[in-house]
Amino acid sequence: MKQDKLIKAILMAVALSAIGGLGLITLFIFKEGLPIILQIGVADFFCSTDWSPGEQRFGILSMIVGSVAVTLGAMAIGVVFSLGLAIVLTQFCPPKVAGVLKPLIELLAGIPSVVYGFIGMVTIIPLIREYVGGPGFSVLAASIVLGIMVLPTVTSISIDALNAVPRSFWEGSVALGATRWQTTHMLLLKAARSGILAAIILGMGRAIGETMAVIMVTGNSLEIPRAITDPVRTLTSNIALEMNYATGQHRKALFATGVTLFIIIMALNTLAMAVSRRRVAGGGNR
Repeated sequence: MKQDKLIKAILMAVALSAIGGLGLITLFIFKEGLPIILQIGVADFFCSTDWSPGEQRFGILSMIVGSVAVTLGAMAIGVVFSLGLAIVLTQFCPPKVAGVLKPLIELLAGIPSVVYGFIGMVTIIPLIREYVGGPGFSVLAASIVLGIMVLPTVTSISIDALNAVPRSFWEGSVALGATRWQTTHMLLLKAARSGILAAIILGMGRAIGETMAVIMVTGNSLEIPRAITDPVRTLTSNIALEMNYATGQHRKALFATGVTLFIIIMALNTLAMAVSRRRVAGGGNR
């Protein structure tokens, strides 16, 4: 009994240390970044496009727009392929083949982001420059690279959501004369909607928080993009590019950028958890 209590205490301490670490990180980021937001003014910081650290002007609107544009583009590409793969692997693919393909897709999550960025630089950017136009380093290039990067996350969670739908739903629909596709489209996707939505939200968090691959393919322009072929700079890129030489107010402004990014990602994760809980509650009600 004493040994069990000791193990329980150790595991509890480990769990609390993770929570405590997150709390300390949150406290540090807000301590460093929040004062300068209040000093500059919320409107000037979030609604201005003038980022000139040498002149003590810190406006991150162009980077917020760039992050949103790249993330939405990535989800537009990634969700289509991810959901398609999830449907094929769960409804139309032989179990043995699906058992091989699913781990291979999940293996994509283990590839370093710098590899994705390098592949984007040597393949995607030249193709965009030649066939679409513009400098190649663009919202479109980042969207394609990030769309591939979020694919394993969204696919895996969508597969779990579809597999969680009771088999009796599928059997009842087929017994009533519906085809396999009609059953998938009109029943299974609707029943798994909350889980799929949670997968998409987590994919958005993955996309908006990516740094290295985005730096390599976006062009890092401080202008608000007017087209998908325009270069952009994201919030994460701004921090990574300038933190190594930033001092004083400039450094604090980068922490304020981190505060903005932290709030966005936490909001997305909280929304995903809320959606997942709603799915569990709905399953219990059935």
